[in-house]
Amino acid sequence: MIAQTAGPPRAGGTRARILRTAFQLFHEQGFHATGVATIVREAEVNPGSLYHVFESKDRLLLEVLEFALEYLEPAVMGPAEARSKDPIERIFALLDLYRESMVTLGCRMGCPIGNLALEVSDGNREARDLIHRNFENWIRRVHGWLEAAGDRLPLDLDRVRLARFVLTILEGGLMQSRAAGHLGPFDDSVAVLRDHLEMLQETARVRRSRVRTRPARKASRGRPRAGKRS
Repeated sequence: MIAQTAGPPRAGGTRARILRTAFQLFHEQGFHATGVATIVREAEVNPGSLYHVFESKDRLLLEVLEFALEYLEPAVMGPAEARSKDPIERIFALLDLYRESMVTLGCRMGCPIGNLALEVSDGNREARDLIHRNFENWIRRVHGWLEAAGDRLPLDLDRVRLARFVLTILEGGLMQSRAAGHLGPFDDSVAVLRDHLEMLQETARVRRSRVRTRPARKASRGRPRAGKRS
């Protein structure tokens, strides 16, 4: 998910401003490194307003992850779909959105949900469950595009597993590019994914061609059995 398009912190009511600001700051600085004082300052609210809406910072984290579930469509999947009508190319449009964010950020920060998965999910069961839901929503949408590809992909292909593999390409490529300080690892990962999808499409084309050229089986004509010779 791409936090930089969350919108200006001043937009909306107090609750919305705090959520957007916290989401942005958790992405930029990490959950543990972000203090409540920083959140209220950037959201332009007072501490009493924050604690009136969220009883603790941990509660705020859970609400931020709930916010991310709703934010996925307008900020990430919707823009990817708008870039291409082709369901397979939508996958690469989606990956391009993350790439553009990394260019803007100088290969820093990566995916906000991926970062939180590494930072907080081991010790916080509720946060882990919400992070998992965020990932599953992402996978479900990509799976829908793969389903829409129909017989352009092999019909026996497990498209849920392939959608999960796309997420693995994204998160792994982002993490390696952050470590390297350049987009080479991300681009290499996406290139391998494209090669894999092209091979799958070629396999599907060959199978369709075989079906079209297969000669129709002639109906067998039953022959009467010869009678027994006396």
